[in-house]
Amino acid sequence: MREKKTFYISTPIYYPSANLHIGHALTTVMADAMARYKRIKGYDVWFLTGSDEHGQKIERSAKNQGIEPKVYVDDIVDGFKRLWSKLNISYDDFIRTTDERHKEVVQNIFKTIYEKGDIYKSEYEGRYCTPCETFFTERQLTEGNCPDCGRSVELIKEESYFFKMSKYQDRLLDYIEKNPDFIQPVSRRNEMVNFIKQGLEDLCVSRTTFDWGIPVPINEKHVIYVWFDALTNYISALGYGTENDALYQRFWPADIHLVGKDIVRFHTVIWPTILMAAGVPLPKKVYGHGWLLLESGKISKSKGNVVDPNILMDKYGVDAIRYFLLREIPAGSDGYYSEEALIQRCNTDLANDFGNLVSRTVAMVDKYFGGIIPEGDVPGQFDDELKVLAAKVPEEAENYIENMDFANALAAIWKLISRANKYIDETMPWVLAKDEAQKGRLGTVLYNLLEAIRISTTLLMPAMPETPARVGEQIGFDLSNGKWDQAKVWGLIKPGTKVNKKEAIFPRIDPKVLEEDLVQVEEKPTEEAFVVEPLKEEISIDDFAKLDLRIIEVIKCEKVEKADKLLKLEVRMGDETRTIVSGIAKHYDPQELIGKKLILVANLKPVKLKGIMSQGMILAASTDDMLEVLTINKDLPSGSKVK
Repeated sequence: MREKKTFYISTPIYYPSANLHIGHALTTVMADAMARYKRIKGYDVWFLTGSDEHGQKIERSAKNQGIEPKVYVDDIVDGFKRLWSKLNISYDDFIRTTDERHKEVVQNIFKTIYEKGDIYKSEYEGRYCTPCETFFTERQLTEGNCPDCGRSVELIKEESYFFKMSKYQDRLLDYIEKNPDFIQPVSRRNEMVNFIKQGLEDLCVSRTTFDWGIPVPINEKHVIYVWFDALTNYISALGYGTENDALYQRFWPADIHLVGKDIVRFHTVIWPTILMAAGVPLPKKVYGHGWLLLESGKISKSKGNVVDPNILMDKYGVDAIRYFLLREIPAGSDGYYSEEALIQRCNTDLANDFGNLVSRTVAMVDKYFGGIIPEGDVPGQFDDELKVLAAKVPEEAENYIENMDFANALAAIWKLISRANKYIDETMPWVLAKDEAQKGRLGTVLYNLLEAIRISTTLLMPAMPETPARVGEQIGFDLSNGKWDQAKVWGLIKPGTKVNKKEAIFPRIDPKVLEEDLVQVEEKPTEEAFVVEPLKEEISIDDFAKLDLRIIEVIKCEKVEKADKLLKLEVRMGDETRTIVSGIAKHYDPQELIGKKLILVANLKPVKLKGIMSQGMILAASTDDMLEVLTINKDLPSGSKVK
């Protein structure tokens, strides 16, 4: 039997100075999605995360609370583990720098490098940022403050041990040149090459002004500097240099160290030079992803703008949060978080596109075939387009994931989901159902839709681990333990299997939840007096009865060329599809309207606007500078009469 290929991925080990926020969740969800992807591809995977628990900052925080540092960090680390459990993070090991197994490896590596002559004792005088646990030279400071966090730094003078990092400058540059994939994305590699070329200085690797750390093995008056300590976790967790080194032999060198861009320097300069000095192979890749930003800038406790992922999961669900994080952040670049953007993603992508596709398809199988999946043996128009795309999407998504580009991978999967929704509009199953002679064709259409759902859901397994089992239960196909390659095969669903119509996978979120949250913390602003327009002349009930008002669902929306005020909407009204041209372009983005249920004056005489025949008028309320279309929030079917 051939041995499985291995894959080792790590997150940074997080500092337990406070509860984790949505930015930490981003890194860990990215790593988890990659680990899950590799597992369903058949790899032997090791996924490591953990906590970085030593340093002066922890010691001071614990002292301020009147407790021992270990007691202080234990409580916070328990919170980390609860969060990762709630987010369905499938890590294989959680390393703590307070673990004895870690301490042993750190001291052994320190001693090895010391005996080689690459660590020496001297006196250090320099600027130190306690929150970042980092020394800086005068030229590295920004207006006298820490260049990373902007806080003030302390002038420190003490006896220290130093690592001859400068000795490895040329060797490191040579390694990066010969291994261009080592630092990714390319923008990070260029930054690090420029940094190294400015000249590396020897690194302070011990402290004497506090005790909370791993003792230097050759001089216990010193504790090992936190970055030398922390970075070693990637091999201490594997048992490097101990009798229990089977994991090290199996998984090292790591395939990916996944980190935020702010700590790329430590992972691509300090860590590889330590490994070179210790005679240990370097990791294959360090990937520095972008930040998740708020309008107020980078998320940080000091700015008071942290976002608690626990609260978001309680409100919107775990898979919705995971999807948003992976879909919203471009590969290697920064992305922006807002709860408005989160709700829009949930409603547009998850509720309207994906959830609605599942619900409609299962409902039609239930309605037209008594819930039994029909044969798919009567081909027709549009089938090949759907199948060709279904064959292309898995490879496209795979290529993106291999490059840590989850946003484009999910966009590729959504091409198939969108095409399946279009396929419904093209084939019009509700029309086929009216003709008994078209029963076989109707069955094929529904079977093809179920297959498109199965394939797209299989591809979503790494990103959204709870969703496949729920979808599989509805479409009659077990997706709880699927493999990636199953998405590359058409026709795995067995005709004759029963579907199970259930509640929507992703129900729409009422944007009013944001307003309700705001009311709790903000005073409602005083509105200026509004001048009400005079009423028109009275009409009778018979006059009103002449209007035929209907609920419609927007399925497509785009701007009309050379018309700044006009949007072209394709809407569903029962079994009928109509085109509406509406002068609301300055108030709505086209994507914002897709999936919404609006009110249409359905019996208005059609009129041609900018060459497009408009079949009705959408109702809206307006003032001189505001406009809002009237929407239906309850799940009333399109075509329902408004009375």
